[in-house]
Order: sequence, then structure tokens, then C-alpha cells
Amino acid sequence: MKKFELTGEFVTNIFGKKLFRIRALVAFGDVEAGELGGYVEKEENLSDDGDAWVYGDAQVYGNARVYGNAHVSENAQVYEYAEVSGNAKVFGNAQVFGSAQVFGDAQVYGNARVYGNAHGYPATLIFSRSLASGRNTVPLLFSVRRTVSVLPAAASSGIWMRSGSRSRIPERARRSASI
Repeated sequence: MKKFELTGEFVTNIFGKKLFRIRALVAFGDVEAGELGGYVEKEENLSDDGDAWVYGDAQVYGNARVYGNAHVSENAQVYEYAEVSGNAKVFGNAQVFGSAQVFGDAQVYGNARVYGNAHGYPATLIFSRSLASGRNTVPLLFSVRRTVSVLPAAASSGIWMRSGSRSRIPERARRSASI
């Protein structure tokens, strides 16, 4: 059963891709029939199975997929070959891209970026609070293939982490990390 359609409303993203707003055709989960969602490049970006949905101004494009009961909302972006599944949530200004996978009950939010071959396992929280508040923030970054390492790093360092790369973590953060 088809649960959504692409509308005529669209935006063109910074990569020049045309992304179409979606509309629910049937009620499911917390989505009502007729409700407008976020933006996708093509129908294959969002599964018709489960309660997966793209909300607000969130964008899913390229060969990225959102499925299961996953939610992508606010201004979040999921693109390239990234996958968000299970009960995972990606929101705020978060970005999941490359071949990254976020699944289970994982949450990626704030200004966090998950990319490369990174995997967000069940109950993983990855976040970065807004720097606009003027307070120091501690984003949680992770990287791995089979196990999860959660490492705090100073937000002011602007560190993003690719899977398999511990060398980009400041020494002070590595010393203070409890893994």
C-alpha cells in the first residue's frame, strides 16, 4: 500500500537537486492522511512500510533511505547512501551522509554530522547543542564498524569524525573520554 505521494511543491537544494514535499495518503503512526511532510528527491528515499516519515523541512535525497519506524525532522538532512531505520530519529540541523547507518533507538540531533561508514547503534545519542547560546557544548561523536566509541570533544574545536579515525580527536578529549 502506498502511504505517500510527491506533491508539486519543491525546493532545489545546494547541490542543485530538486526535492519534492511529500503528502500522506493514509493515516499511520502519528501522521494523518493528507498531512504534508518534508522533502525527498524520489519515492525510493522513503519506505511505504512501517511508520517511517520525513517531517517539517527535513530533506532526504540521493540514494539515502529512511525506513522502519524512523523519523527525520526539522531541518535535518539524510543523503548520499545513508540509511536511517528502526526507531531512529534524526532532527534539528543534523546531517547523516556518505554510507552512514543510524538505526535502533539512536538519535542524531543538534548540529551533529554522521558520515563515512559510521554506524549508530541502538540507544546511541549523538548531538551538538547550538553554539548560538554562547555556552560551551560537548558534542558526542562516534566512529566504528562493530562497536561504538562515544567520545566527547569541545564544540569549539569543530571536530567531525569519520569512521575509523581517532586521530582527529583532540588529545585532551581522548584523555577525558570514558569508554
